Amino acid sequence: MKKNRGWLGGILLCLFLTSCQTVPVTGRTQLHLVPSGQILAMSSQAYENFLSEQEVIRGTAEARMVDRVGQRISLAVERYLDEQGLSHELSGYRWEFNLVKGDDVNAWAMPGGKVVVYTGMLPVARDETGLAVVMGHEIAHVAAKHGNERMSQALLTQMGGMAFAAALSERPQQTQRLFMAAYGLGAQVGILLRYSRLQESEADHLGLIFMAMAGYDPRAAVPFWERMAMESKRPGAPAFLSTHPPSDARIANIRALLPEAMEYYEK
Repeated sequence: MKKNRGWLGGILLCLFLTSCQTVPVTGRTQLHLVPSGQILAMSSQAYENFLSEQEVIRGTAEARMVDRVGQRISLAVERYLDEQGLSHELSGYRWEFNLVKGDDVNAWAMPGGKVVVYTGMLPVARDETGLAVVMGHEIAHVAAKHGNERMSQALLTQMGGMAFAAALSERPQQTQRLFMAAYGLGAQVGILLRYSRLQESEADHLGLIFMAMAGYDPRAAVPFWERMAMESKRPGAPAFLSTHPPSDARIANIRALLPEAMEYYEK
């Protein structure tokens, strides 16, 4: 039995050492077991399927605002990664920004630059800069490849380290559920993977930089998360808060990050 455990540990260590990548800004090493090409293909298909089942708002001032904010932040992401010599990280991306009708105070982003904002988020965002806070944060999760990391961890814990291609072939339904949960669509399948505190901190950090580079005042992040904290105290708290829990410590951390973000805003 000990031999078997040692053999499995050796296999997992090899997987870890050959599947590591680095998060921009923080330099943290993270595990990626899912090939980028497969992630992008699944993301594009899942996004199309989702939109086909929703009421997508087009042509309104609010829809144009969502697209405008998304376009500005995506250009900032591209510029930032280019300056870091990481342009290849966005290979295959085709940015899309859609406003979907729904009371949920929610927004999410998927690999390939597929972004959704629910109309229920707009009253909490209040204005374009508030919207840039949440969209910058969600796009930061994608830029940092947190979804791939969460799905890789799920493959290890729930499928014993099975390769993604094998999991997709042998357990397609379970693999699809893990994918949907990892990328913020878990509400559709009854599960929702929570971002770790470390991932949230990274998304806050990157999100502030991205919105600042896009010309939005990053100081708006503090009142936005304070409003989200108020939302969390109401009955039936937004689904967004189950994976992005606001806290006094988090808001304090955002305040501490503002001087750096302001340097990008003031350039």
